[in-house]
Amino acid sequence: MTAFTPKTYQRDVLNSVSAYFEACHAYPSPAAAFTDVVWQRFNASVAYQHLDGMADAPYFCLRVPTGGGKTWLAAKSVALINTRLLRVNHSVILWLVPSTAIREQTLRALRDRQHPYHAALREAGPVSVLDLDEAKSVTPATLATSTTIIVCTRQAFQVEDVDKRKVYDASGALMAHFEHLPAEQRTRLRADEHGVVPQSLTNVLRLHRPFVIVDEAHNSRTELAFDTLARFAPSGIMELTATPDTDKTPSNVLHSVSAAELKAEEMIKLPIVLECEPDWQRCLHYAIDQRDQLGVIAQQAERAGADYLRPIVLIQADRRRQGVDTLDVDAVRAELINNQHIPAEQIAVATGDVRDLEKIDADYARGINDPHCPVQYVITQQALAEGWDCPFAYILVSMADIRSAKAVEQLLGRILRQPGATHRPQDALNQSYAYVVSRDFRDTAASLRDKLVAGAGFERRDVGQFVTARTPANRVFDFDNQPTPATMRPIHVELAAKPAWTKIPKPTRDKIEWSAPTSTRSGGLTIRVPLTDDDTTGIQGAMDDDASRQAIATASQASRDAVAFFQTPAERGLLLDVPQLALRQQGELFVFDDPDMLEYPCALSTYDATPTASQLQQLDANRVAEGGTIDVDDESGRVKTTFIHDLQRDLGLTYRPQHWDDIRLATWLAANLPDRAITHADKRAFVAHWLTELLRRSDFDLARANRQKFMIRTLLEKRIRELRDEAATTAFQDTLFGEHASARVGVSAADAYRFHPQGYAPSKDYDGRYGPFDFRHHYYGRVGDFDSEEEFRCACWLDDQAEHGHIRFWVRNLVRKSASSFFLQKATGRFYPDFICELVDGSILVVEYKGADRWQGAEDDRLIGSLWAGLSDGHCRFVMTKNKDWSPITAEINDALKADSGGG
Repeated sequence: MTAFTPKTYQRDVLNSVSAYFEACHAYPSPAAAFTDVVWQRFNASVAYQHLDGMADAPYFCLRVPTGGGKTWLAAKSVALINTRLLRVNHSVILWLVPSTAIREQTLRALRDRQHPYHAALREAGPVSVLDLDEAKSVTPATLATSTTIIVCTRQAFQVEDVDKRKVYDASGALMAHFEHLPAEQRTRLRADEHGVVPQSLTNVLRLHRPFVIVDEAHNSRTELAFDTLARFAPSGIMELTATPDTDKTPSNVLHSVSAAELKAEEMIKLPIVLECEPDWQRCLHYAIDQRDQLGVIAQQAERAGADYLRPIVLIQADRRRQGVDTLDVDAVRAELINNQHIPAEQIAVATGDVRDLEKIDADYARGINDPHCPVQYVITQQALAEGWDCPFAYILVSMADIRSAKAVEQLLGRILRQPGATHRPQDALNQSYAYVVSRDFRDTAASLRDKLVAGAGFERRDVGQFVTARTPANRVFDFDNQPTPATMRPIHVELAAKPAWTKIPKPTRDKIEWSAPTSTRSGGLTIRVPLTDDDTTGIQGAMDDDASRQAIATASQASRDAVAFFQTPAERGLLLDVPQLALRQQGELFVFDDPDMLEYPCALSTYDATPTASQLQQLDANRVAEGGTIDVDDESGRVKTTFIHDLQRDLGLTYRPQHWDDIRLATWLAANLPDRAITHADKRAFVAHWLTELLRRSDFDLARANRQKFMIRTLLEKRIRELRDEAATTAFQDTLFGEHASARVGVSAADAYRFHPQGYAPSKDYDGRYGPFDFRHHYYGRVGDFDSEEEFRCACWLDDQAEHGHIRFWVRNLVRKSASSFFLQKATGRFYPDFICELVDGSILVVEYKGADRWQGAEDDRLIGSLWAGLSDGHCRFVMTKNKDWSPITAEINDALKADSGGG
């Protein structure tokens, strides 16, 4: 099986999904659960959007940019759907995709036992992956013994005239699903317009309350689409997309991944290095030369032990137009062969008429990525086949106008994926490249950024740093789109007469201003934006005399020299490395995050294996499957239920609990308690004792335990976690703060945490709500938001200290952002301090600002921070302060200034 190690951001996404599913059982509605989880995990307040006709089904979206592994996350979520939300052994998953090509690709991957997608699915237990035709004859036995994944296009169900879709028609192959149904289930079936209840696939799905996964959900967001989903009475809807809807029917974004996180986790090749060249043959030649350079680097890396890599160029040709010479597929291919001397076997064409990529997939085991495949250039026109994946694609060449070419969005996604999702030692292999036939670099760069936002799911605040100029000269023309502020000194040129204004192209006019002559000075032009050669020619063409034309030429060059770029420490290549707290094992230090690395007794005691009053109360409140009363409305006297209660009742009728004896039930519970630090035998003994004590109660029998086994598992999981946390806390305190602690722990500079130069990804940037401030010494161009005005004032004070040379630079540390966060380990979790500063002597100062109301509860933060600093041999410093008292920080800064000057 192909090895797959999830990235930290992927684990974070799945933790958000799990937390939301659990919260759906703890709150009165999925909406309340969503609001609380988003607040608890991201400190964000987000309004929940309900879907008409969905009976308040859990409905949420995972926003993951292109290249982030959406399909794997969806497959991995199936086990969570079963265990955390539905609480059943098996379920029906309706997996909707946007096209036939994506459907076939998804089916192949989910069925392939060697594929990471299938491995992720198997965590849900036995699975059956069906296409729609197979689903139309699915047997009750299949649905009863496996989680059934039905992969189909949304169009298969989505049609106004249901007569045109066989899924709504009666089928004799499905008759067994409707035999001996109790009346309560029959009322759930949907009748046709004649009042007849067909034995159809639609009604089979209604019985099983399918959970719906919508891949590329931005293509599915119409009223008709949601009306269609409502026909199946879904148990929940999970969308996965790079570009969620924020307008017509806004998605409930539960977790958002940024492009910066993907870059830091080595998933995508960024930045995109852009070159504009108006001569198409020269532009193509530049791309060929770039590919050859990358090919040499890749071969050298392979000889040094790296994986095989053959950089590939994707060329978007112009569309063919009758009677007009165009840079179409034939013209580009002829140029490659005849003038650029590229062998024909290295060129593949992918159009509606020529499908070389399909032949390559058939001829080579690994398709175009196969070492035996010679292809280095792929020419396409509108777009490549949906689902075609080629991480070897490094270079995009566009012969068409990218401002209007929809295909560029797709092609950009193809060159972004990092081969093997692995960072390469050679920086050139960690970037993408774009060569565009264009005269205007500024406009082209802006168009590429727009397409990264619209098509690849990048955030607008990220894209400035992810499209960069290949040459410094072009960067000047893009000065107002930099990730950090760049300024231009206006250039004024006096002219004897006003140019013929209407003769100057409007894009050029937008860059200049005319000042009419006065009694004290001549009229003139003021240049606000650097002028290109085309701009210069356009203005000169509107002038009548040579002197004015020469003045414009001189001023144009001056405008390019008048740009001043501000570079952050990260952009200047300065490193920010923060030593980490580590355990000493066999004389060496090892960074740890999980308390399981500490030596403490993990065995569970049967003394603690007794149902508590709180556990029994929760079990009584979840007797929905037995038809128990949940709550009673005071006014009407009727039983009140919630969506989750109704869902559990319906699933209890569909998925009949197996009649296990106490031994088999205990075995199942132990196997479904995910705690690798405890042996299975230990868990089983604990579970058996707890279950025995439960069954001794007069109001609890084995049948009820079988029905409530998922709830019991949740209660046991929580109890075991509590017991382990108690033991870990004791061990943590003894290891880090007990006698001779310095022999067990230390601070490792060799395994320092390094802030990634392009990995800073705040959930929210500071937006000026506490006042304006020009942060000039922050490590990155962006500054993450602050929790309070006092924290903002602390950041301003730090930046002012850096302005006076007392601090080199600082960074607003983020919470729960794998690529942007330094943390200190605690027994109860991670401590993310607010600010990291590098002082003038090279030492690291960590600053945590606490509001006075939270000071008392931060004792463990102060302890771990002081321990970290104390074990660092003076290289690390820690301060926690409050009430705008900067004196403790000043003392550390002054000490560093003394050390830097040799004074102590």
